[in-house]
Amino acid sequence: MMTEEGAAQVEHVKEEPSSFNVLLFGKYDLNEVVIKDGGLAKYIDIRPTSIPVSGGKHANKWFGKSRMSIVERLINNMMRTGDYTGKKGKSYQVVKDSFEIIQQRTKKNPVQALVEALENAAPREEVTRLQFGGISVPKAVDISPSRRLDIALRNICRGTVKSTYKNKKTVATCLAEEIILASRGDMNSFSVSKKEEIERVSGSAR
Repeated sequence: MMTEEGAAQVEHVKEEPSSFNVLLFGKYDLNEVVIKDGGLAKYIDIRPTSIPVSGGKHANKWFGKSRMSIVERLINNMMRTGDYTGKKGKSYQVVKDSFEIIQQRTKKNPVQALVEALENAAPREEVTRLQFGGISVPKAVDISPSRRLDIALRNICRGTVKSTYKNKKTVATCLAEEIILASRGDMNSFSVSKKEEIERVSGSAR
């Protein structure tokens, strides 16, 4: 027969999981992140997770990327050079360190800064080429939300890698600076400048 003290302990154990909050890297609350761009909201996964590693369970599935944590997608995109290709643990540490730098410099949730950077770096239209007889004609077309997000992630990571050349700053510092600049819509950001270039070219092809 259970005593009153034992019953109280059981009730305490049952109540504990409901108050438990999952924090990214044990520090950042994803529940407070706000996505303002309605088109990208469906494809930016900010569900609470402590370790953004899925083990490839979404690979080879239609729109599987939309169910993968946006932080993990950033980690995967950082695996671009010979030093990082296939080294997810190394890229994971770079992103983790860059988030700490972002929090120190901006005093806000680094995932919120990442989301704002993606919104500012995602182009809305680009140029394709149509064949009329033997002539190739450029034509401006709208970009799907999934591709907009892909381009933004790619350019943020490309800009980070590019800024490390002939530079004494660490990769984590360069990534943090790129995300901060992009979140502000600063033209000094590689990803924002690329977005403006894509939209300027497509504007002339309308």
